[in-house]
Amino acid sequence: MSTEIESQPNNPLHGVKLADILEHLVDKYGFEDLGERITIRCFTDNPSIKSSLKFLRRTPWARTKVEQLYLKSQSSRR
Repeated sequence: MSTEIESQPNNPLHGVKLADILEHLVDKYGFEDLGERITIRCFTDNPSIKSSLKFLRRTPWARTKVEQLYLKSQSSRR
C-alpha cells in the first residue's frame, strides 16, 4: 500500500472517495447552494446523493468541478 501513496504524493484527493467528497459538500452547502455554485441538474432537480454520484461518476467535467470545490472548501478550513 505504501507504493500507492508514494505514486501520488502530490494528489490531495488520493484516497478520498467521491461519496465522501459529495457528502462533505452537501453537509457544508446543501444541495440548493451546490446547485448555485455548480450548475448541474443533479443538484437542482430532485437532488439526492445516489443520483448525484451516478451522474458524477459518468461525467468527468462535472466531477472535476465538484473536486475543485471540495479542495477549495478544505483549504478555507485551514
